[in-house]
Amino acid sequence: MLERVGADEWYKVERVGDDVTYICEPHILEFYRCNIWHVRGRDQDMLVDSGMGVVSLREHVPLVTERALEAVASHTHFDHIGCHHEFDKRTVHRCECDLLAHPTRKNTLADPYATDEIFTCLPPEPYVSSTYAVKGAPATRVVDDGDVIDLGDRHFEVIHTPGHSPGGIALWEKASGILFSGDILYDGPLIEDTYHSDMGDYIASMKRLVDLPVRIVHGGHFPSFAGERYRQLIQDWLTTHDA
Repeated sequence: MLERVGADEWYKVERVGDDVTYICEPHILEFYRCNIWHVRGRDQDMLVDSGMGVVSLREHVPLVTERALEAVASHTHFDHIGCHHEFDKRTVHRCECDLLAHPTRKNTLADPYATDEIFTCLPPEPYVSSTYAVKGAPATRVVDDGDVIDLGDRHFEVIHTPGHSPGGIALWEKASGILFSGDILYDGPLIEDTYHSDMGDYIASMKRLVDLPVRIVHGGHFPSFAGERYRQLIQDWLTTHDA
């Protein structure tokens, strides 16, 4: 039987530069642990993904309540949208807006992945893996490819990256060379075979991304990495998959 930890121990917060802060749930195994990214802007802040939602972000990470904030979903799997319902401004790609509003254990992949085995310590009571479910969070903004998340002094272009899921997006800040890549690309085992993955779309998304002049990538899982590693990962993946 795994031990439980208190809500005040659930999140880890670390500034990583460029007014970007990394938030994670350290008691989830790395493969399943979503990277939550907070980005400071002049007029508003941005949150990229929101974790499993087993402990309130708003109550236990004060950073996310300091200023107006737009919560963006890179896609709508359970580990990325669990706290989206806590925010007034909720943004998602058009292809997954229905899922964000009406999540189920099946369509968010909580079934089969949300089990006790993904934790090193369990969330505080009353959490139970068998009944865990994401709360509905209807989008207040629906985005398409080429739209912009405007923080005032910072502008992130929405790049539609289907493949891992139909409405997956990356967020590209040309001025800084920062890419928030979601789950289409990170430095770890990629998931290409979920119920709504598509290999043709995945290949097309990788080909589109490879030439971006990226300086640093903040992915949906695993540590961040630089542009040289970014290009190597994509080229190696395409060599294997685009035969």
